[in-house]
This record gives sequence, structure tokens and C-alpha cells, in this order.
Amino acid sequence: MVRVEAIPIDKIRRPLFRQNDQAKVSALMTSIQDIGQQEPIDVLEVEGEYYGFSGCHRYEACSRLGQETILCRIRRAPRAVLQRHLA
Repeated sequence: MVRVEAIPIDKIRRPLFRQNDQAKVSALMTSIQDIGQQEPIDVLEVEGEYYGFSGCHRYEACSRLGQETILCRIRRAPRAVLQRHLA
């Protein structure tokens, strides 16, 4: 089951480094300031911990804006699924 809710940004682990397009991050920052975050990022919830693998530009934009939470589409998964994402 998938649910959508705001999660504290500092509770989301980002285990894979992504190089973000800074122009895209800046544009998203402007958009988020003007109309708010429109599309949730996807996170896995594994044993009570949150892991983000997508939505890197939105995540960075919200972080740079100093937002405490970010809207997330949460999918609960076992550790085996997490391991596949990390492989």
C-alpha cells in the first residue's frame, strides 16, 4: 500500500549520490516558493527508516529552501527490496 504524507527532510536517507542540474534545482525552488511542492518524492520505508532514491532535484530544492518537511509517496518494503536498490 502506498500513502502520501509530509516527512521531516532530516529523516530521509539518500544512500546514492546524484549529480543535480543546478538550473533545475533553482527553477524548482522558485516554483515551490510560489505554489508549493506539487509532486511528492518516492521513498521506501524499511523497518521504520525512510530511503529516497528519486526526486533528487525536489529534495535539494526543499532542503535549500529550509523546509522542515517534504511531501513523500511512501511505499513500505522489506530489507531485500532496499538491497536491490543499493546494488
